[in-house]
Amino acid sequence: MVCLAVSVSTVAQADRPPWARKQKTADDSSTSANTPADPQQDRTKIKVKVDLVNVLVSVLDEHNRPAPDLPREAFQLFDEDSLQKIAVFEKETQQPLDLALMFDSSLSTQLGMPAQRDAATHFIQQVLRPGDRLAVYAVDENVTQIAAFSDNVAHLQDAVKRIPQGAGTSIYDAVYLGSRALARQGNDRRSVIILITDGGETTSHADFEMARREAVRNGALLYSIVIRAMKNESGRNTAGEHALETITDTTGGAVFYPEGTSDLSSIFERIDHELRTQYRLGYYPDPRGPADTYRHIEVKVTAATATPESANASGDSPAEQQTTYSVRHRKSYYTGQP
Repeated sequence: MVCLAVSVSTVAQADRPPWARKQKTADDSSTSANTPADPQQDRTKIKVKVDLVNVLVSVLDEHNRPAPDLPREAFQLFDEDSLQKIAVFEKETQQPLDLALMFDSSLSTQLGMPAQRDAATHFIQQVLRPGDRLAVYAVDENVTQIAAFSDNVAHLQDAVKRIPQGAGTSIYDAVYLGSRALARQGNDRRSVIILITDGGETTSHADFEMARREAVRNGALLYSIVIRAMKNESGRNTAGEHALETITDTTGGAVFYPEGTSDLSSIFERIDHELRTQYRLGYYPDPRGPADTYRHIEVKVTAATATPESANASGDSPAEQQTTYSVRHRKSYYTGQP
């Protein structure tokens, strides 16, 4: 199988460390692996104006577990601080999933790679349901698609076992290019990136803001699993971790810091459970924002719960109190070009 290696071409090769620069070949003058996807396709995609805005919402209780079966009335949705009418409300949305499963394959991750492969192969079998698709990527000094979007579990599991060893780590490129690849799969689907990395950004062409904006623009939901060889921040470069935390929060995903590779299976199970218990809210922005802007979204969730101990001796009905939940959702959306 031929693997497609892709990179962001907006930053010069000279900006990379010397050991990470690609050597030109005779074919570079005519065809380059660094050439982005069809630009006309991308221009068409981002010019589509936003009508219905979809927001995937993960609601967690006080024990950090998904909270299912909340009514529409428990949700309030704000667009630039303006309360919106919720036009679409789905509990446990059945929108199909497109997942980009991305492995940091740099030298620093090789010790834990066997455990990552084992946990990921089980996750693939567990998460894919009819209509869902998953692609496998290796992330080093390039972002390489090992298996295209597919529902063939055996083929995808085999691709995970064939993740090659690389050198650098291109976290921003992974988020940027993964978001673009997911956007090309269709607008009526949920787009999810699961990135397993040590958090050490070294060789990206894209920068932090490019990666974050592309994820927002294409509605990608990011889950980051950061495997830290060193637990103490002293002596460890934490810039990549902090950047991932910010991008992940912007998209409405979650960051996990396993204590060891034995935690990976339970983390994948949590992601799978969360993806199957997400609420989908849809609204038509009122007022509508200007074209080519990023708009802020906020979702609040409160629900009344009965407290039997509050009933008095006369037999009155139990009083109700407001329960506050932890809520994750994408923080902004792109209105599109005119």
